[in-house]
Amino acid sequence: MIRTARRTGTPILLGMFVLASQGCENPAKDKPKAQVGAAVEPAPQPVAQPATKQAPPAAATETIPLDPSNSKIEFVAAKVTKSHPGGFSQFKGSLELGASPEAAKISLSIDMSSVYADAEKLTAHLKTPDFFDVAKYPTALFESTEVRAGGEKGATHTIVGNLDLHGVKRSISFPATLQLADGLVSAASEFVLNRKDFGIVYPGMPDDLIRDEVVLKLAIKAPRGQAGSAKPVATP
Repeated sequence: MIRTARRTGTPILLGMFVLASQGCENPAKDKPKAQVGAAVEPAPQPVAQPATKQAPPAAATETIPLDPSNSKIEFVAAKVTKSHPGGFSQFKGSLELGASPEAAKISLSIDMSSVYADAEKLTAHLKTPDFFDVAKYPTALFESTEVRAGGEKGATHTIVGNLDLHGVKRSISFPATLQLADGLVSAASEFVLNRKDFGIVYPGMPDDLIRDEVVLKLAIKAPRGQAGSAKPVATP
């Protein structure tokens, strides 16, 4: 009986090996990986001092609304056999600009029920407790805590912030390219996030396992100088 079981199991194991060896290339390969750690509190803001004749003029900031009209939040997830592009069609937030890109602040609120993928059946599955469980966790939040000059793979900056996803709040750090012009602000980032860091652990089918790493793609192209978006901020 033991020999029979071994003979029966061998084709299955061989089939799984062939499937893995012939599967699609991992879309996360060669992409920068987000650094993930414990959530951190933003640095305290300096207290504004009363204006005096010697005080420098107040620095101006501009708050730009972020939504699907000027921004995209997309992803590429993969099984052993196939990659699946997707994204989120509903989100809102803001990009607050200061005197330099390092002074920027980013906030986003994502409607998790707006998730979509390249197949209707997969889109429905992503909303279940196997993945995002949107009934229990309807919103994901991101708040930046720091923007540093320089980034991996030629990025202009590194963005650090708290991501609250699937009931798990952690700090993530990822590279981004930021460009500020008189009439437009643009930002682009493509990095890898491990879904298991946020408690999304569904393995997939035994003969077609789901990869842990997901490629996130963020793109912003927002006009500047919108009415009411600029406001003075006291210089400490």
